Amino acid sequence: MKYKSQKVAYWFFALCMLLFSLQIIYGFIMGFDRIGIQGLHEIIPFNVARAVHTNLLVVWLLTGFMGAAYYIIPEEAQRELISVKWAYVQLISLAIVGVVAIVGFHFNHWEGRKFLEIPRELDYLVVVNVLLFLFIILGTLFKGKRQTTTALVLTMGLFFAALLYIPGMIWFDSQVMDSFFRWWVVHLWVEGVWELIMGGILSFLLIKLTGVDREVIEKWLYVIVGLTFLSGVLGTGHHYYYIGVNKIWLIVGGIFSALEPLAFLAMALFAVNMYRKGEKSHPNKIALFWTIGSAIVSFVGAGLLGFAHTLPQTNLYTHGTLVTAMHAHYAFWGAYAMIVLAMISYALPNLTGRKRYESAQGMMAFWLSNIGILGMTVAFGVAGVAQVYMERKMKMDFMVVQHEISIHFVVLLICATMFTTGIGLFIFDFIKYGRPTDEALEIE
Repeated sequence: MKYKSQKVAYWFFALCMLLFSLQIIYGFIMGFDRIGIQGLHEIIPFNVARAVHTNLLVVWLLTGFMGAAYYIIPEEAQRELISVKWAYVQLISLAIVGVVAIVGFHFNHWEGRKFLEIPRELDYLVVVNVLLFLFIILGTLFKGKRQTTTALVLTMGLFFAALLYIPGMIWFDSQVMDSFFRWWVVHLWVEGVWELIMGGILSFLLIKLTGVDREVIEKWLYVIVGLTFLSGVLGTGHHYYYIGVNKIWLIVGGIFSALEPLAFLAMALFAVNMYRKGEKSHPNKIALFWTIGSAIVSFVGAGLLGFAHTLPQTNLYTHGTLVTAMHAHYAFWGAYAMIVLAMISYALPNLTGRKRYESAQGMMAFWLSNIGILGMTVAFGVAGVAQVYMERKMKMDFMVVQHEISIHFVVLLICATMFTTGIGLFIFDFIKYGRPTDEALEIE
């Protein structure tokens, strides 16, 4: 690392790994529920497990993004963070939000709005937390020696992620209005501004790992930003098909949803081309695998699988089924989880001075987790197609269908075990690296 304040990133990554572990545990609780093993059902009902599972996903990814920003911005701005103390305060308050929300869910203390379940009082703490984070990041950039495109795109993504949290805090008596603006948060995060965050992190990693000139890499960022805003903003319309809004959204949502894969295709081509043009062979192959893998898997999961079921003619049948879960799991894994793990894999050797990336363990973590999540995606897809046919075409009862497709969740749990083994190896490696040290300054 080049700056002592970059050590803050380590503790965000540590919290990130803890929350990721909890998310996996709650995923297993739901998986066992699906096959009839419901020993915990009285303590942790399915709806509670689902709320915890999805909200932990959001929190651990945001924690990872923040950690990435605290590592990247000092290098890009060529100066220390303006306040390490307030960065730790922000980390502690973020952890408090997560803990209080999870505990509250178990006592039915939530808003009950899918993906935005955390209670209103915690919303205000989230706003304060993110404002403090942005103050540190923007202040560091403003006082920095340079402002790079990579840093600006990353910061723009983080800023708009904060701004787009606000529509989810507005109260509406109308279910249609509430659902309309709820997607301003959920969709415009994951298929809009989070893509900018991914693009910024991807650009930074490719500059470091491939040795390709910064000017060449950052030109691609303009293409990604343009495609993201072109398709992502109006692509929100595929959530509006059947909630009571004007039918124009069937046309708008259909057209721009079809364009959404272009941004992810651009990222995949971007990463592969930069790797091929690479002028140096960076020794951290694990970080390189996670980086290139993220771009390719995100195109398949977010781009192709998203396109496969968001056109109105298809979505009429697949909406709200396990086909959505198929798309969501592979999309989140490729686009956001893998880029966070790539950033951690790159940063840890530089923060600690220990080059553990030369071991086979890290590569096993990569392949086991990727093969496992691919198997889970296929299991969700097969179960989803069967569900669509039986439920939407044959008009079978919902619970009867769930019983009929439960066998697919046995396969899913087997694949999830492989995935968890891979993530377990990654976390074990994280722990073995140890804490960051000042002796690691200037190690690249």
